[in-house]
Amino acid sequence: MRDTRSILSAKLNIKPSQIKKLHDAGYKFLEDLKEASPLTLSKGVSVQEALSIIRQIKNDKLPSASLTSIVRRETYTIPTFCDGIDKLLGGKGVALGKIIEFCGIPGIGKTQMGIQLSINVQIPRSLSGPEGEAVYIDTEGSFIIQRVAEIANGTTTRLNETVEGSPFNLETILSRIYYFRIHDYIQLNALIKNMDEFLNEHQAVKLIVIDSIAFHFRTELELSVRTRVLQMVAQKLEDIAESFEIAIVLMNQMTTKFGGNSGPDNTTLAPALGDVLSEACSDRVLLFCREEERFAHLFKSATKPELQATSVQYQIIKDGIRDCPLPTRKRRLDEE
Repeated sequence: MRDTRSILSAKLNIKPSQIKKLHDAGYKFLEDLKEASPLTLSKGVSVQEALSIIRQIKNDKLPSASLTSIVRRETYTIPTFCDGIDKLLGGKGVALGKIIEFCGIPGIGKTQMGIQLSINVQIPRSLSGPEGEAVYIDTEGSFIIQRVAEIANGTTTRLNETVEGSPFNLETILSRIYYFRIHDYIQLNALIKNMDEFLNEHQAVKLIVIDSIAFHFRTELELSVRTRVLQMVAQKLEDIAESFEIAIVLMNQMTTKFGGNSGPDNTTLAPALGDVLSEACSDRVLLFCREEERFAHLFKSATKPELQATSVQYQIIKDGIRDCPLPTRKRRLDEE
């Protein structure tokens, strides 16, 4: 009988030891792997190895995009209405087809940012906007309709000052935001898993906001299970962003990190969930306060690595996210 391990090794770019693990776990044919999920496959190999194998089977190890798609993603970005933050994110704001993370302590403005982006994604293409719709996934119950109305009215006023006869109005804005209230990680996982069907029915959607990604995962799952589930969520979000040309914005909480270079008794604040989601995010932005001033700090960027460790000021007013009245100050960490 032909050795099935040699068949797998001929088709997949993986180590012989991984081939043996798959064989011992009962995966005797390449067709068996095509039906496997990352969770079931990770019982034979590590989660990282499982994700790599599935990507190879799906032939998306080297994803491609048409020139039209690339131009569209670079042209129709989602502005934050803070020029400093937009520049940190590549120049014009949140790009389509990417995953962006905003993290910070409670009250720093993560939800305000999510609401602002959910409105700004609707900016018409005549003003270099995506002219799309938004999905807002609320895991904490922080999405307040009165606040949405305030920011929407502020955005309408701003756009009407730019273009006479703008079609923007409160009723239209609210009708283009699809709101999901999530009460546990099972609901969140199920919603993300079935998001393809919703997006196929609502093809104008160009933004998904998850506020926050960490809320249920931190309290409802053991570490080992949480890591596996988050790996699958990250892969699914990457697939959605790429396949549907959608910007995905993750709001993340902060957690206390012990130890480090300063000694075991030292504590610092760090984004929750560790580095599980970091590989999926093209940009990670920390929102923080210093002396009652708000700053956005870029600590990871695949698009603008030269701007890493740079901070810019922003403010939150009744109308939403805006530049500070004074010129935006840029800093590097070694200056602070």
